[in-house]
Amino acid sequence: MAETKTTKRKTAKSTGTKKSAPKKTGASAKKAETAAESNTEVAKSRFNAALEEAKAGAAALRSEAETRAGEYRDQAKGRGDDLMNEARVYGDKAKTRAGELANDGKAAVSDGIASLGKAVGDTAEQIDERFGEQYGDYARSASRSLAETSAKLESKSLEDLGEDTREAIRKSPATAVGIAAVAGFLLARLFRGSR
Repeated sequence: MAETKTTKRKTAKSTGTKKSAPKKTGASAKKAETAAESNTEVAKSRFNAALEEAKAGAAALRSEAETRAGEYRDQAKGRGDDLMNEARVYGDKAKTRAGELANDGKAAVSDGIASLGKAVGDTAEQIDERFGEQYGDYARSASRSLAETSAKLESKSLEDLGEDTREAIRKSPATAVGIAAVAGFLLARLFRGSR
């Protein structure tokens, strides 16, 4: 008998047949199918709700980022405008100060030329005595010329002087370069001597 039981078991194993769970039929199968469909619908609705919530969150973040970017843009523009206004104010002050310095320089040069002309005129009599009247007349002529130049310089505005300088440079650029070189040399000597 023991052999028969073993054979039945081997036969069942070798054929690959298993005992299956009892199949659901009728109402219980429909119930299981409805429950599975219900679970699927619940999962889909939860997924869709999560997706909508994520979309709403992304839209809120985008809106907040745009708002902040707009605020930062406005702040940057305001600061840029403030800096531009400050630069204009400083530029206007610098322009005004440069004009004042140029006028002071013009007055100093004019006074210097007038003083030189006066000094040359004062020495004309001594030149007459030492070298003759002809050389004294040269000194008087130079004195008058320097006084006229001083008066012209004093009467002209800075714009007029600038235009006269540009015109002189156009007419004789070589002379202008020579004068600039001599002036540069004299200024260099002056600043070296003041150290």
